[in-house]
Amino acid sequence: MSDLRSTPLADRHAALGASLTDFGGWSMPVRYTSDLAEHHAVRTAAGLFDISHMAEFTVIGAGAGAVLDGMLAGRISTMKVGKAKYSLLLDDEGGIVDDVIVYRRGEEDFLIISNAGNRTLVAAALGRFVGDVTVADLTDEMSLIAVQGPLAQQIVAATADVDVDGIGDLGYYAWLGGSYAGEDLFVARTGYTGEDGFELMVPNALAPALWDALLVAGAPLGLVPAGLASRDTLRLEAGMPLHGHELSTATLPAQAGLGRVVAMDKDDFIGKDALVAAPDGLPVLVGLVAEGRRAGRAGYAVVDAAGTPVGEITSGALSPTLGYPIAMAYVAPEHAAVGTELFLDVRGTRIPATVTALPFYRRTT
Repeated sequence: MSDLRSTPLADRHAALGASLTDFGGWSMPVRYTSDLAEHHAVRTAAGLFDISHMAEFTVIGAGAGAVLDGMLAGRISTMKVGKAKYSLLLDDEGGIVDDVIVYRRGEEDFLIISNAGNRTLVAAALGRFVGDVTVADLTDEMSLIAVQGPLAQQIVAATADVDVDGIGDLGYYAWLGGSYAGEDLFVARTGYTGEDGFELMVPNALAPALWDALLVAGAPLGLVPAGLASRDTLRLEAGMPLHGHELSTATLPAQAGLGRVVAMDKDDFIGKDALVAAPDGLPVLVGLVAEGRRAGRAGYAVVDAAGTPVGEITSGALSPTLGYPIAMAYVAPEHAAVGTELFLDVRGTRIPATVTALPFYRRTT
């Protein structure tokens, strides 16, 4: 992994005995102890994730909202300061280049967090726009740490040297400014696990100490460091798409069930003309619940009762929380209705599966 980038928390991962993997060009922890143990900790207490591989951009200046309205599929200019919004960057053919979260930090001040592997593409999209807006790439300067789980708020509030007034009143998809050790701390109530949680952004130099402080505060409450493997099963249970699996430039937003995040009434944005002209009958994303214990995996075929292929799995696993196999798949629309009986082709064995509504899991509080 010598050619991979490492986050400022690499020494912490090594000390904890993490197994590492290549993720978007970064050497990232896939697990520390057990995929299942880390998954269950997030569902019952909390998990601590290094997400410093994510890319961060600021867009600041007169007309910043209008610039982002032209770049992204959602309507960004009407966001309230202090709020966050999930949005999509499309290409000229309407395909999904990346899914991002936009935070409005001020009237003309926005933060965009994008996927690590798409940093260059997002930067290029921002470069298409000119004017008085200043775009800065903060990826190499900042670290992101996520605390996810039902006890996340309690843990962050109890962490030494963390000061965030009003964290208990912070709504989902919103952010607050605070401090850690006297330095600025960005705290967002966002996440990728289906649980309550927070994502904390600090300068790289502060990240190791903040990681340690969160572990000290959270360990008595069941907080554990968690890797990419548990993050993947958590987001799958929550029905959250992953770029490169459910989302790609070959996928239009409506196919992925994301038509609601596209503001088609805007005058223009990248990919709008292609969406207007999109044909009917394209495959659509569905949830599948299978019988038995064998899970379908990405790339496995979905077939009908006659054995005819009608789709393909994009993500699948034996759900640690639910105890049965789940999957997301693109299938022909005539097979997409909830309750439709299909089959997963698992290495030559046909496993009965039923189309179900997403998400598979939803937290109760």
